[in-house]
Amino acid sequence: MAVSPAAAADTDRAGTGDQRPRSRRSGRRRTALAFWAFTGPFLAGLAVFTVVPVAWSAYLSFFDATNTVTPLSEDFVGFGNYTRMLQDQAFLDSLVTFSVFAAFIVPLTFACSLGLALLLDRVRFARAFFRSVFFLPFACSYVVASLVWKMSIFNGVRYGLANAVLDLFGVDDVAWLFNPDPPWYWLVIVSLRLWIQCGFYMILFIAALQQIPAHLYEAAYVDGAKPGRQTFWHITLPQLRATSVAVVMLILIAAYQAFDEFVNLIGNQAYARPPLVYLYYTALGTQQDLGRGSAGALILALIIAIVTLLQGRLLGFGNKEGR
Repeated sequence: MAVSPAAAADTDRAGTGDQRPRSRRSGRRRTALAFWAFTGPFLAGLAVFTVVPVAWSAYLSFFDATNTVTPLSEDFVGFGNYTRMLQDQAFLDSLVTFSVFAAFIVPLTFACSLGLALLLDRVRFARAFFRSVFFLPFACSYVVASLVWKMSIFNGVRYGLANAVLDLFGVDDVAWLFNPDPPWYWLVIVSLRLWIQCGFYMILFIAALQQIPAHLYEAAYVDGAKPGRQTFWHITLPQLRATSVAVVMLILIAAYQAFDEFVNLIGNQAYARPPLVYLYYTALGTQQDLGRGSAGALILALIIAIVTLLQGRLLGFGNKEGR
């Protein structure tokens, strides 16, 4: 039987139309398979090592979980652990210690990292070398850096680097870490964190500086603005507002998480003990009170969330005006 050319064309279009949805579906399946192949291991690790421990910690915070991670139903105490932690003077003192630490480290880290970024942004030779030199300490662990600071620089003996320098000026040896009066240990801790952190935030500021349009500075020069202080306050700093707010938030959150340098430099000393150190020794020290430790950890997480949200609200993080 003869088939007209029009009918043959319709048949070909119908066949092609059937193949296109099939190819789209197979393409979507391949994309989904590739997505889960790459993200699946990460999501599994996130669930096993982060989500499940956090959820179990929240569960333990409602029980009298001493020397156990599987409390019985009769050990349920409700919000009793939270009340005890909020009435624990040692925990409240650790929050005061953090406040002192944050008062030092946040503005100093911000100023030093921004200053380094401004200096290196103007360097015309070996720019990559200098950036790498200042960024390299960020790759060093806090434990290793703490041991170097404690055993070589501020070890408190005559032949330590800091005391050797002071000896040249006739100054007596200083017990940097073991004498709370005067609190020289703050100099050790703050200098250590500055050495490690500044390079990372410097890179963020350099990236933001490179996004500032050059014509803004050219227009300022035409209008008679002097290069340096005037252009910094009226052009550079306003253009860095979004990055500055993000950096301040990151520094503050990192300050809340201070642990390694305090443990390795000072240990469990009440005069310089941030919240994480106190919670660590409460949950895993001689007390082994996992219920109170979990409650304190959740209180600290809530404080971090509230402070971060308030800071972002006050500084306008994410607003179009702050871009």
